[in-house]
Amino acid sequence: MNEPIFRNAIPADTMRCYRIEASAYEGEEGATREKIATRIEQYPQGFRVLELDKQVIGFINSGCAHEVAMSDESFKELEGHDAKAPNVVIMSVVIDPAYQGMGYASKMMRAFVEHMKALGKQTVHLMCKERHVELYKRMGYRYVKPSDSDHGGMTWHEMVMDL
Repeated sequence: MNEPIFRNAIPADTMRCYRIEASAYEGEEGATREKIATRIEQYPQGFRVLELDKQVIGFINSGCAHEVAMSDESFKELEGHDAKAPNVVIMSVVIDPAYQGMGYASKMMRAFVEHMKALGKQTVHLMCKERHVELYKRMGYRYVKPSDSDHGGMTWHEMVMDL
């Protein structure tokens, strides 16, 4: 098995990313194929895929904002996104279930943070479920608060990393 490659998404990745998103998220919390296509088109440098043996096995997608409001659902449509803004907001961190538990998510997150540092970003924000709070703390994120968002009917927690 070769080393994984972390690269910007391209439009041809849309369907594979959608399938991974649908397999990993519950109910309404996953993005639609259209949202994924829009995110790749509008901010490919913030939509990074992890490729192993020429197949996408996971991805992280994000947008950038001057002022971060994590509960803003319209931001998931990239409304208010500005590629030049200093604050990155992660919308999805997903690994194909067949590749989960092998350390790929952590490797992907570290590479994503390094990529954002190289782009001159100042912070990375995300929301996660309670079961992932400790994992993100170990990666260097700090807990902010329970989120006002009820996206997908779930309870979320806001976290941030200063770059």
